[in-house]
Amino acid sequence: MKHLLFALVFIVLLISGCNQKPKEKDKEAASEQVFAKFEKEADDQVKFPVYDYEGLEPLLYKDDGKTYIINFWATWCKPCIEELPYFEKVNAEQKDNNVEVVLVSLDMPSMWKSRLEPFVAKKDIKSKVVILDDPKQNDWIPKIDKDWGGGIPATLIYNKDKRGFYERGFTYEELNEELVKYIN
Repeated sequence: MKHLLFALVFIVLLISGCNQKPKEKDKEAASEQVFAKFEKEADDQVKFPVYDYEGLEPLLYKDDGKTYIINFWATWCKPCIEELPYFEKVNAEQKDNNVEVVLVSLDMPSMWKSRLEPFVAKKDIKSKVVILDDPKQNDWIPKIDKDWGGGIPATLIYNKDKRGFYERGFTYEELNEELVKYIN
């Protein structure tokens, strides 16, 4: 939806510019302002923070005494949906142990309002939910883990001392078994 808005704005600017001959800098500045306005409005309409990889990256390298479980998932991914209750349970049980679960949605922009938000509300998800909207997967996937093939579900568990990446789904027991390695 956001990309469609950008395209429409570009066409309107292109058509309106045909009758005038403004300076190239003026046209470029006006175009940037319009795009920035539409991007902000599109993001304001979404309930969750939307990041490109650069914006998400600080969440992947915090050094604040917590252990982070970063789960990459999407509402269209059946194994992702099946394991979400385990992440929620661990999030609730481990808060006192300085554990934080962050669910990074890889849903497409057209699904954010129609599918992601209703799903999170219906399932009463309490973990932090963020959206990763960066079409340069070939750039950011190996930055998260050099061996990640891009499949989901995938989970990063880390703290200041340890870091592990898992390109697979978890049961509740398996998730706890891995987490113990980070909090003990």
